[in-house]
Formats: sequence, structure tokens, C-alpha cells
Amino acid sequence: MTEHDETPRLQLETVLGYSGSIPGSLVAHPDQCHLLYALGACIVIRDVNDPHSSEFFYGHNDKISCLAVSRSGRYVASGQVTHPGFQADVCIFDFAERRLIHRMLLHKVKVQALAFSADEQFLASVGGPDDNTVVLWDVETGRPLCGAPAHHTETKAVAFFNNNSEKLMTGGVGSLRVWTVDLENHKMSAVDINMSNMRRCVETVAVERTDKYAYCGTTTGDVICVQLQQSNVFKMQGPQKKLSGGILSTILTPSGDVLVGSGAGELQLLSKINLSVQNSVTVNGGVTGLAVVGENYYIGTATSNMYFVNGGNFMTRLRLTCHSGAVQDVVFPAGFSAVFATCCGTDIRVWNANSCNELLRIEIPDRTCNCLQFSRDGSLIVSGWNDGRIRAFGPQSGKLVFSVADAHKVEQGSRSHKVGGHVGVTAVCTDNGGDRIVTGGSDGLVRVWAITGTTCSLVASMKEHKAAVNAIAISHDDTECVTASDDGSCIVWDLNRYLRRNIMYRQTYFRAVEYFVDESQLLTCGSDKCITYWDSVDCNAIREVPGSRTAELNSLSLSPDGRFFVTGGNDRIVKVWNYDRGECIAVGLAHSCSITKVRVSPDGKKIVSVGDEGAVMVWNVGELNIESL
Repeated sequence: MTEHDETPRLQLETVLGYSGSIPGSLVAHPDQCHLLYALGACIVIRDVNDPHSSEFFYGHNDKISCLAVSRSGRYVASGQVTHPGFQADVCIFDFAERRLIHRMLLHKVKVQALAFSADEQFLASVGGPDDNTVVLWDVETGRPLCGAPAHHTETKAVAFFNNNSEKLMTGGVGSLRVWTVDLENHKMSAVDINMSNMRRCVETVAVERTDKYAYCGTTTGDVICVQLQQSNVFKMQGPQKKLSGGILSTILTPSGDVLVGSGAGELQLLSKINLSVQNSVTVNGGVTGLAVVGENYYIGTATSNMYFVNGGNFMTRLRLTCHSGAVQDVVFPAGFSAVFATCCGTDIRVWNANSCNELLRIEIPDRTCNCLQFSRDGSLIVSGWNDGRIRAFGPQSGKLVFSVADAHKVEQGSRSHKVGGHVGVTAVCTDNGGDRIVTGGSDGLVRVWAITGTTCSLVASMKEHKAAVNAIAISHDDTECVTASDDGSCIVWDLNRYLRRNIMYRQTYFRAVEYFVDESQLLTCGSDKCITYWDSVDCNAIREVPGSRTAELNSLSLSPDGRFFVTGGNDRIVKVWNYDRGECIAVGLAHSCSITKVRVSPDGKKIVSVGDEGAVMVWNVGELNIESL
């Protein structure tokens, strides 16, 4: 980040994103005014009363796997998952100063769970399946005090006692243990809780205020209550009707009752006396995060939805919804900046660009959308899918208008599988006349389709590329288009004769291509980290600009007036460039994972960037004076 210290910053307007799939994905800050949740490799701090205010904690270099907040709210801790063979970080942040205090390394591959002691002196961390150790850290110094193998099976949860900071509990596959810490000798000893013949996989542990009982959520879908202190024995289980999908999250309410969330989206309030159901509601997606704010609750789900639940009548209200996986594409309709569309996994969503509310969702189960484009008149959303189909939808109704089967081959052994790219239809572009679509696939084919009413028919198929086609740009008069491919070539095609006009070669995977406004030049970027300007007539390289020092570039987008363009890539930085000088004039720093696509709005006032972590970020360009920079 040091190379951009002096560069002006883009103003971040809105962040849409929430990594809801991790356990304990949502926690409430004890000040009752803030919610904390993971988004890729960063933690988002969100004001409960102001949904558009977002602050971030950065410190991880890979996706966050667990979160914890200390009792007073002074400290926030997070653990991450990393590549096999590497150590996973545990980070401690100071909430008031919004800064990283300690980065601790001991666990291998993944940190499974975290918990602060009641006096905030210690932090307990549990490693993932490859590590499976429990470690006690000194919060003040960031150093390990002691550790031990957690169990011979996988351990999923950890919780401290409330009145004794030298006692904690862990739970996992067939295990439930109480640990006593011997600080003088730097040792930890465990006592297994007597469960008799009962076998359970414990997902969550919550210790009640007096330390007499603990409530443990299991994958079977029931809550086990165990008696602590001297006895350490099983006391009771409930509710009578088990929750489907297992219990993913547990939290104790101020009155001591047990609030649980299941993998099937059930939220139930259970009595602390006999674990009978007092209230329940069902939401979309497995409930992975629970937070108590006053007398109400916030819940987060695996489908990246966040709900507000009234504590009295259990009425739910959707507060936040976003993509739950890597967002593949983002597009604006031609000449209309008020809405934009994104695609991720099985769904396409249309958003209001100003309020960032979701206007429409289109879902195709068990399929993945790779790319999308609005037709010129805005009457269709044309999309490419991993099953080789082109599907077109109405942008207001979301209804399917037409579907073209086998538009591109889905070859299981194709090169795009080896490179890690998409399969099926990988690029789509509509012409300016509104009656043709140009598509590219993982099979290397470029195909032209004619739209007549609600049908779509093949006009031409052009085979030159040896690998997946990543991007297509079409000229204003619809006479030619240019395609960028993983085979290291960009080809200019004649759309009247359906032949190759010219070709550009480079030692790179071309990720994006755009025409300049007057179509005298072409702009490309790719895995060689460079932005290249090409003459559009003879296809010779005119200029080469280093786009990033460290990482591949995945996307670029030109402003409507041609004064600037925007790039995004694996370095996680949104960069705004002066077109004529080829200089980086502003940067946007907020993404915590690779940026997959960037797009400038048709009025040139906004930039939308999307990333691997599922984030959709809207940036304001209006404040930047492009000419004077």
C-alpha cells in the first residue's frame, strides 16, 4: 500500500457485503450501537442506527473464519483460514482507536473459534482440523501463555467461564471438556463432561452468568444443558422437536433464556428451565450469527442476509442482503446510471445505485452465472451460464424471455478448468442496434446470435481462440468487435463477413478489453500486470503502463468521456487512471480480497467494484477533478 500513500483517495459511498457462511458471523458490540461482522478478510463495523455508515478493521491476508468481542468492547479478535501448510493469523484490534494491536501466529491453516475471558486478560483460540490445539494468549502482550491438543477429534467451539478466567470449555465432535489453566506452570488440564451414552457433535457453547450451567448446540438439532462446577455432568436436553439442519449458533438473552439458530433458518427462543420453545421464526438461510441489542436481536444467515428480530413478537425485518460468494460481473444499462446489475453463483441481482436497495433477484438453482449485459434499449438482461446456456430475462419482471441451450460447449477437461477459469458461456455483449448478441465461451468460440422477438438464433460461429474468451467489446457502428482470451491473443472480428480482421499477441492471459471513445485505440489488461494501449487500425501496441507492482489485473472500465479509466485486480485496489498521461490519479482502498470487476457508471460520477469476498462497493468520482490532477 506504500506506493499509493500520496495518491488521492476515492470516496466510498456504500458497501454491500457480509460473509455469512462463517460460524459466529455476526456479533453485537457491548455499546449496543454497533454490529461487527466479517467481509472477506476484513471486519466491518456498522452503526445500528445508520445503515450506510461503515468502518473497517484490516489485518488479515486471507478470509476471516471467526470473530470475538471482549466483554467491555475494548478488544475485537478475529482468526483466519489460509492455504495448507501455512500458519493462520489471530488478530486483536483496539475498538476505540480502530487499530491492530497484535498479530499472533501459532495455528496451522485455520483458526476455528475464539473467546475472550471475562476480565479481558486472556484470549482462547482453537485451531481447525489440521491443527486442533487450544491456545491461551495474553491480550496485553500478544504472547501465548500455554496450549494443549484440544481433543483427538475436531473441536468446534470455545467459551470462558464468566466468574473464573482460568476456566474454559471446548466442544466438538463427540467431545465436551472443561479446561483449568495453571498459569504458574504454563499448563492446561482437561476434564471430560460425563455424557453417559449420549454422543453429540457440539457446534456452539454458551456458559450462563453464574457458571452453574452451560448450553451446547449440536448438529443433531438439540441443545444439551450440562451442570458445571464440581459435577460436570449432563443435565437435560431440548427442545422435544429437534431443529433441522443442526444448531449453528447459540446466545443467551439478558434474562438467561437460550436463543438458537438452525441450519434450516429456524430461530427459536428456549426456556432456561426446561428448554421448551417459547417463540420461533424462520428466515432465509442457516442462522450463523446471533446478536442481542437491547431487547431485540440481529441475526445473520449463511445466504448473507441480515435480519432485525423484535424481541417481543418475533417479527422479522430484512436489514441487509448481499451476495454470499464471489461476484463475477457488474453492469449498468446503456446511458442509465440509476441501477446496476451483479451476478454471483446462482443469482442475478438488480440494485438501485443511489440507495443500494435490491430491486430484483433472479435465481437459477444449481447453475452459476458467469457474465451478464443489458441490451441497448434496457429491455433484456442477457446472461451467460456455466451449463453453456444463454439466458435472457426481463429487467423488471425477472421472467425468462428466452434460453439458448448449448450456446457453448462445457468441456470438463478444457484448459479453462486447469487455469481455474469459468466454463460454459464466459463473455457476453449486446450490439448497439439491439438485434444481435456476441458471446464467447470456455471452448474458445466466438458466436453471433440474432434476437427476433422472444427467440434467439445462431448467425455465425468463429473459431480462432485456443482458450476461454474473457471479454468482448463492440464498436459503435456494430461492424466489428474485439475479444480478449486466456490464450494470449485479442482478435478483432468483422461483424459483417464474420472473419478475423486483425490480431494482437502478448505473453499474458487477457482479462479485459475496451474501445476508446472515438475507437482510435484499444485498451487491454491481464495477468502480466500491465495496461496496454493499442492502435485499433493496425493493432500495434502504442504504450504500456505498469498497472500493478504485485498482482494481476482482472478488469478495466473506461469513463464515457474518455478522460479516465478504472482498473481492479488481485492487489485489491481500485485505481483511477488519467487516460492521456497514463498516471494513477486516485485509489480506492476497501476491498479485502481480489477485485473481479470494475465499472464506471454511464454518467461518469460513480464507480462500482465487486470482489471475491462477495462485496459490492460504490465509489464517488464526483469530487475528483480529473483534469487538474
